[in-house]
Amino acid sequence: MSIGESSTPLGKVRGLGSAREGGEHWLTERVTSIALLLLGTWFIASLLLLPKLDQATLVEWLHAPSGAIPMALLIIVGFKHALDGMKVFIDDYVHEPGSNFIINTLLLFLAVAGGAIALYALAMLAVGVSA
Repeated sequence: MSIGESSTPLGKVRGLGSAREGGEHWLTERVTSIALLLLGTWFIASLLLLPKLDQATLVEWLHAPSGAIPMALLIIVGFKHALDGMKVFIDDYVHEPGSNFIINTLLLFLAVAGGAIALYALAMLAVGVSA
């Protein structure tokens, strides 16, 4: 193996690098980070530009597509980024395969449920349905 190569001879034969799919995961983390930075900036700027921060003004802001669509994107990307970060943490510190699988599956269900609840609440606010 020469200097600068990260794959083993067996990995070269199989076509795998040292981490197999780490590059894709690394790129996903960076893309979601950039998206969260842009969407977070939009969110803060939008709140600062509102005349008041009362419930009626916020609901009116979310009635418009310019408020509801980026907010939905913020929710989706936020939960995806959080799930990816927690998966990395669990993969680094939980070494038993069974426990690792169970915890990662639980995290996936929690992220999907949390995102669904947040999107449902946003939809109820955006269409004006009162609970």
